[in-house]
Amino acid sequence: MSTIADNISQVSARIAAAAVTAQRAPGAIGLLAVSKTKPAAAVREAFAAGICDFGENYLQEALGKQDELKDIPLIWHFIGPIQSNKTRAIAEHFAWVHSVDRLKIAQRLSEQRPAELPALNICIQVNVSGEASKSGCAPADLPALAQAIGELPNLRLRGLMAIPEPSDDRAAQDAAFARVRTLQEDLNLPLDTLSMGMSHDLEAAIAQGATWVRIGTALFGARDYGQDTTRANPDAGLPPFTKDPS
Repeated sequence: MSTIADNISQVSARIAAAAVTAQRAPGAIGLLAVSKTKPAAAVREAFAAGICDFGENYLQEALGKQDELKDIPLIWHFIGPIQSNKTRAIAEHFAWVHSVDRLKIAQRLSEQRPAELPALNICIQVNVSGEASKSGCAPADLPALAQAIGELPNLRLRGLMAIPEPSDDRAAQDAAFARVRTLQEDLNLPLDTLSMGMSHDLEAAIAQGATWVRIGTALFGARDYGQDTTRANPDAGLPPFTKDPS
């Protein structure tokens, strides 16, 4: 049976190979380990194998892990849907938020970011495939939203995040990720981040400029959304992050 360390090594090799194929530096692509529904022990094991950045979808689950793992220097990314009553805790406990899709949420994060912490890194989630089941702002609304968020204090707008419609067709994957890249380029803002690509399509995402790939299943194995996880997760009643397969 493969270990988390083995899986990290295999995924890192995929990232490096994809970067070389795309004529990019492997170090330009960050591996964000999506640890939702996984225990703190799995996060600790991944940290021991060299991973520092972890993505969580469910706030209460994430806060519990953060408390349990406060003895090690982890960087926490919030990647799930955001309700207004969750913004204060997110602003206080995360370094990155990848899933901002409306100005109200960004304003609350800005207002509630503790003064002693550095600016909160923000990615705007864009619904690039136009799927009704997915969060994200419409591409047509992106320029105005990016401009407004970029003017807020206590936030640093870094770039875009997207979860295109799943496809096993490489050409379709490339086209979707290329659209995200083009949307960012068209903003003409000093952005440096494209958060896109998961376990099944990271190669296409890297080919189109991803700087974070969000990987869960390939690192930690299949997720358990069963009864035990639901009981342990107070956020489980919220809409899932479009059942992100990461």
